[in-house]
Amino acid sequence: MSKIATTGQSEAGAPEDGAEAGAADRNGLFPRALNGVSAVVALGAGAILAVGAFLGLYVRPTSDDWCALWKARDMGVLGITADFYNTQNGRVTNAFLTGVVYFDDMRGAKLMPAFLVVGFGLVLFFLARAALRALGLPRPGAVFLVVAVALFEALLFFAGTRAYQALLWAPTTISHTLPSLIGLTAVLGAVVGARSGRPWARRAAVVMAALTGLALGMLSEPFTMVAGIFAVAAGLVCLPRFGRTKDWYVTTWCTAACIGLGTGLVILYTSPGARWRRAQNTTQKPLTAEELGEILHDWSRIWQTVADQWAYLGAFAVGALLGLGLASAGPSRDRGGSAGRRVPWFLALLPVPLIALASLGVTYGLRSGYGPSGWTYARTWISFLVPLLLVLCAYGAWAGYRLGRLLLTPGRPAVAGHPAAPGRSAARAVTLVAVGALALGSTVALVRPVYVLNKTTVHRSIAWDNQNARIRADVAGGATEATYRPMNIGWLAEPFFTSSYERDWAAQCAARYYQVDRLRRP
Repeated sequence: MSKIATTGQSEAGAPEDGAEAGAADRNGLFPRALNGVSAVVALGAGAILAVGAFLGLYVRPTSDDWCALWKARDMGVLGITADFYNTQNGRVTNAFLTGVVYFDDMRGAKLMPAFLVVGFGLVLFFLARAALRALGLPRPGAVFLVVAVALFEALLFFAGTRAYQALLWAPTTISHTLPSLIGLTAVLGAVVGARSGRPWARRAAVVMAALTGLALGMLSEPFTMVAGIFAVAAGLVCLPRFGRTKDWYVTTWCTAACIGLGTGLVILYTSPGARWRRAQNTTQKPLTAEELGEILHDWSRIWQTVADQWAYLGAFAVGALLGLGLASAGPSRDRGGSAGRRVPWFLALLPVPLIALASLGVTYGLRSGYGPSGWTYARTWISFLVPLLLVLCAYGAWAGYRLGRLLLTPGRPAVAGHPAAPGRSAARAVTLVAVGALALGSTVALVRPVYVLNKTTVHRSIAWDNQNARIRADVAGGATEATYRPMNIGWLAEPFFTSSYERDWAAQCAARYYQVDRLRRP
């Protein structure tokens, strides 16, 4: 130990800020502090996700639940699928999944939040590992991938303006949250097929891309638009003639996915149910210059709303933590100590215009389907918020990795007549504090909305159970009408949301669910 201390001094007796110091810091205080900060953020985000998954047990029917419940019970899975295709909206896959989820009353809807939390976590974890391997970067400690995935999920589910709908309300999760999970799973399947090196595995991945695209095309129009834009861009970028890939696998996979998405969307659009739905919208206007201006105005209001949720910056911060973890893990073993494979600047920036275009397409669809207030249907934003958060995380990882390599590079040692290079300990500390504070701040910012969500959901479930028991007792006693007190939650419709009972589909579906002729107000 004394020998190490002696060799760590310059001839003038000053501490050396050289190779030994850099190596010591790489394996000493900075990595331990980085691990500690990441672990704290991971525990906080994980606790928030655990609460969200557990809250699924307290979900009770509201809005579209009422219609889905009685149709799944009386028509069965195939019956509700046919009903959606012929009379509702043409979303065949959506209807099938709805029938499956509500087949056993609310059991499936209560388990859906936990399924989404676990599903997103697993898929994102393995996709992150595959991305790091493809870029030739070192494998970081598991804590860095866990914190990135956990905070990503927490932001996706709780940072927006419709947290209840994004995670706890099954009709939204089926239509807008689940499609992103299915799409990411398909991408993971493509990666597995590419890495296997076996022709049959690649062919299977291409076939599955087409079938998955077909199902998604009949599941969610907003996601179909977003996924189609990204698939087209990826297929064009990965054409062999541009030199980014050696074969046609990626382009073929993207083409198959686009064919499936397009076919599913055509089936949906031409269905009797979709034609009926379009006929109900009497406010739709032709795409004139004035209407295009209104669409752009709605689009700007959507992004203003998203920008107001500053917690989304946590995706960049947690990506930076991951990048710092990569830098502290040491040189890339795949590249012999280099900084990994370089990504051209135009490819790195390409997701930005793609997200802008995809969100504009979603805005147009919302205005066409719901009129001037369509842009407020924030549950549909999930389709482009997923790639937005992924891109923020990726940019943060790039920034953190580059900064980490700079800060962890050994400085110039002091020699006779030349002073030592300035120490980097202070810069490391400032960087870690800044990144950690932003990531932890974003996590803390979610505590309040999750607390409110927990309180309102649990309180509503208790009141709803009491009212449900009373209605069931009245029906069992032969009552043909039931008194129902509305219990609004999550900006969703409840029975008696309109003054006209004939137009009150929520009350009529609730009456069918309870098997009475009519609901009446208290």
